[in-house]
Amino acid sequence: MAAASLGGRLLTLPAAALPKSPSLSLQAAAPIRGKPKKYLVYPHPPKSSRLSPSVLRWLQGLDLTFFPRNVNRDFSNGFLIAEIFTIYYPRDLKLSSFENGTSLKVKLDNWAQLEKFLARKRLKLPKELIHGTIHCKAGVPEILIQEVYTLLTHREIISIQDDLVNFTDYSYQMRLPLVPSSTASKSIKDNIRSSEIKSNPNTLSNELKVEFLFLLQMLQRKLRRKLNPSKFSLEIVN
Repeated sequence: MAAASLGGRLLTLPAAALPKSPSLSLQAAAPIRGKPKKYLVYPHPPKSSRLSPSVLRWLQGLDLTFFPRNVNRDFSNGFLIAEIFTIYYPRDLKLSSFENGTSLKVKLDNWAQLEKFLARKRLKLPKELIHGTIHCKAGVPEILIQEVYTLLTHREIISIQDDLVNFTDYSYQMRLPLVPSSTASKSIKDNIRSSEIKSNPNTLSNELKVEFLFLLQMLQRKLRRKLNPSKFSLEIVN
C-alpha cells in the first residue's frame, strides 16, 4: 500500500494504482513510428538547380510522388507538372491519365494532355518553355516551374535568369576561358537535341536552327576578339 499526506489527512492508494512495469517511462519516451511525410525525406535542393528558395519550399510542401533531384530530366516528361496541377485541380485532372516514362512518345503524349487542360482552364504556359523542357534545354525547366508557381499561387518572384533566354548555351560559352569554348560542331550538338529532330523532322526548320547556331558562333568569336585583342594579335618576326 502506498500513502500520501494531503492537508493533514492520510490518503492510501491501492497497490494496483502503482505502475507495475519499471520500463513504463522508457516506453512513453519512445517515438511513435509512422509513415514520414515525403517532403521531409528530400530536404536538399535539386542538384545543379537555379530554383529560388520560395519555389523549392513550395515543391517540398506539395508531397509529390518523388522529389525532382535533376530538374532538367525529372520535369521533361510532364508527369510531375501534371501531378502539381492535379493537387490544385483534383476534379479536372487525373494523374492516372499520365505515364511516368522517358520515351519521346510518352513526353509528347503527357504534354499534349497538359496543353489541352491548360486551354480549358485558360491558363497559359509559353510553348517555347514547354518545348525546351521536353528536350531538356539547360535552364528552361526552371523558368517553366517558376511560371507554374506564379500561375497557381499568384505570387511573383524575382527572375532566376541573369540575361535574356534564347535557349542556347551562348551566355555560358561567353563566360568560359578562351581555350575550352565550344567549336561550331559541338555547339550544334549541344543545342539541338536528337529528340527535337525526331519530334520535328522538318528539314527546313532544322537547317534554320543550324544556320542560327553558326551565326551565333561567329558572333561569339568576333566578340571574343574585340574583348581580348592581345590573345589574338599576331607578332611579326623580321
